[in-house]
Amino acid sequence: MTTAFDFTAKDITGTQQDLAQYKGKALLIVNTASKCGFTPQYEGLQKLYDQYHEKGLEVLGFPCNQFGQQEPGDAAEIASFCDLTYSVNFPMFAKVDVNGESTAPLFEHLKKAAPGLLGSEAVKWNFTKFLVSPDGTVQRFSPQDAPASLAKDIEKVLG
Repeated sequence: MTTAFDFTAKDITGTQQDLAQYKGKALLIVNTASKCGFTPQYEGLQKLYDQYHEKGLEVLGFPCNQFGQQEPGDAAEIASFCDLTYSVNFPMFAKVDVNGESTAPLFEHLKKAAPGLLGSEAVKWNFTKFLVSPDGTVQRFSPQDAPASLAKDIEKVLG
């Protein structure tokens, strides 16, 4: 069975990362944007990372410019914004597409593993969240779901 841990992705510096390095951990994978109404969720994502990282949670941010062109910056601008505005220190990755012909393979997998409302696979907006358990099971959460509201689900997958 294919899981999120079977994929690779470029980090924010352009270095290819093997997600197998996170095997045995829980992943919270989020498509992010710097100029979105949900952008303040970076603060909540960082709090989850701070609270659960030692217990086995990795938060992985994937900037995406597909929704209202709300992530127009290049990698350096995105990294600087995340650091200076929200003190983000969880792993950030290179900008990706989460829908359409150029969808990143990881997001193709996540969308199939955890369809949205009425079985729709499309990611509807920035800050859609995918919680991957250590065994590879995927849950999807909407942009409206505040990061703090995921705490019980995170605790459950961390055991």
